[in-house]
Parts: sequence; structure tokens; C-alpha cells
Amino acid sequence: MTLLVPHRFRGPTTSGNGGYTAGVLAARLGADVGAVTVTLRLPPPLETPMVVQPVGDGLHDGVTLRDGVTLHHGDDLVAEATRATVTDLVTVPPVGPEQAAEASSTYAGLRRHPFPECFVCGTARGEDAMGLRPGRIDHGRTACVWTVAPDLAGRAELVWAALDCPGGWAAPIEGRPMVLGRITAEVPGTTRPGERCVVMGQLLATAGRKSFTATTLYGEDGRVVGRARSTWIAVPATAA
Repeated sequence: MTLLVPHRFRGPTTSGNGGYTAGVLAARLGADVGAVTVTLRLPPPLETPMVVQPVGDGLHDGVTLRDGVTLHHGDDLVAEATRATVTDLVTVPPVGPEQAAEASSTYAGLRRHPFPECFVCGTARGEDAMGLRPGRIDHGRTACVWTVAPDLAGRAELVWAALDCPGGWAAPIEGRPMVLGRITAEVPGTTRPGERCVVMGQLLATAGRKSFTATTLYGEDGRVVGRARSTWIAVPATAA
């Protein structure tokens, strides 16, 4: 079983967007799996077939895997996914779509972006990307609107992608480049073509090089489409 991240879904210029990659890998655990934790060990290469292997119960590098899968590029472990018992997912309270859209005018990435080609929030991308602009609405929270393109609707991995970057910008990421290290997400809903969704991000805590964030994606009718908790790892600016 293989997995390939197309160039379209890049985060940094030469590697896959973390949320998208995590969502695609999580799907390999099967339908109706519930919450899944994905740990990214290495930047996912683009346009390169990677091998997905099932893993049974037990400990792997300090992480308990149950009905898990690992993702390998040659001898390198790129990522691993496991079913998760949700105990600490935070639902970030929403704002209205008008306030979320207004927040995008203050999006810090418009001034300084460590990953301008990011599929989710990059400022150097066109209509083939999601175009999220998570702006800050108060200390530690971001909001933005995602108008779902027809070819991106109904795809759980794109909900995972939307749950990625708004958390990073809550950290914040522009003055301290970070990459996604781990994300636990549950996606109880789905998106519709043309739907105007609101995505919220919130900084939960910071410890050394790690920042911990929560994100929630709301449908146009206010339903929770997905929510996540993420761990971000600060990297040198030259690595970004």
C-alpha cells in the first residue's frame, strides 16, 4: 500500500502540508475511525510513493499504537497514525462569518510568511489552493473563512488541512517559524461545494520549542465539521 503527496498539496516548498498528509494517512485506518493521532517524524516528500504499513498494538518510540499505520520513505519513518481516545480536544468557540472575514484583513502572513507556497494559507498561491487567511481576533485566537471549492468539498483530508494552519498562526508563526509535529483530529462532518465555513484557532500553551494549539472548523449552519489539537515545533528560519 502506497501514499503519494502531490505537489499541489505542499506546505513548505519541498514537502507536503502537514495537515493534508496527516488526513490522508488517517484515512488508511478506515472509515468511521473516530479521532486519530498522527505524528510527523520527517517532512513528507512530494510526488514520491511512500509505503504505508499496518502496526499492531504496542509501543513505538514512546507512542502507544492501536490499529495504527506507519508511513515510510525508504528506510526512513515519515509519519505514524493511530486511533486516539479523545480526552483533551478543545472546541474553539466560533465567531460569525463576517467577523471571521474581517479578521483575515489582519492576517500576519500578508506581511511575513515562512511558507508562502503553503496549500492552506500561502500568500503565493492561486485558485488551486485553499486560501485561508487566519487573522487574530484577540490574544491567542485566530479566525478566517474558507469558501469550499467544488473539488475540495466532502474530503476529510481537506478538513484536516483546514485544521492545521489556523493553529500555527495563533502561536504565532511569522516571527518564529514552526512545523506541525503532531495532530489529533476528529472529523464528524463533511463540507459542501461553495459552503462558507469558519475556521477558528487558539493557542493553548507554549513550552520551549513546542506550542500547543486547538482548531475547530464550523459549517455554514454552525455544525462542527472537525476539531483538532496540535503540537508545533519551532525550527530555525533557515530550515523554513
